[in-house]
Amino acid sequence: MDKILFITGNKEKLREVRALIPAIQDIDMELPEIQEIDAHKIILAKLLEAKKHQLSSFIVEDTSLYLDSMNGLPGPLAKWFEKTIGIEGIYALTETFKNARATARALIGYAEENGTVHFFEGSLTGTVVAPRGTDGFGWDAIFQPDGYAKTFAEMLPEEKGQCSMRKIAVEALRNYLAQRTTTEEVSS
Repeated sequence: MDKILFITGNKEKLREVRALIPAIQDIDMELPEIQEIDAHKIILAKLLEAKKHQLSSFIVEDTSLYLDSMNGLPGPLAKWFEKTIGIEGIYALTETFKNARATARALIGYAEENGTVHFFEGSLTGTVVAPRGTDGFGWDAIFQPDGYAKTFAEMLPEEKGQCSMRKIAVEALRNYLAQRTTTEEVSS
């Protein structure tokens, strides 16, 4: 596998990705993040900005929380909702609208050395609950995936790693990379 950089300053995200693709290397680089409802546009803007730094193959990732009661908001703006009203405020919104159903999504953008861009997405449905747990980051303490009695923040890292939306997206990337490597070996 070619050297692939993960542009992130979030060590928790890096740990989760490395659990599935150990060879991934990180680079802590601040990239501007456009404010947009479409996560694909956010990722594409980050990839284009990163390309200006003469990097070869690299990935960026965005995680979103879509509340059914708010027609998908905050979506990719979840980080900003968290910074302004906190996870307690996000939970309060679901209480106000009397609908706690939500979808957690991770979107990975992969830029190949030749400039080709690919997207890999993972999603997981669940419920927004009153904050519980101390592990994790972001809105982990209020998201309880369907089929589980714990929030992400109550799970051990290994537990979360087995069911997270990031795992689904990273596995799709890993499968693509394995397929590409096999195709290149056959072509040689």
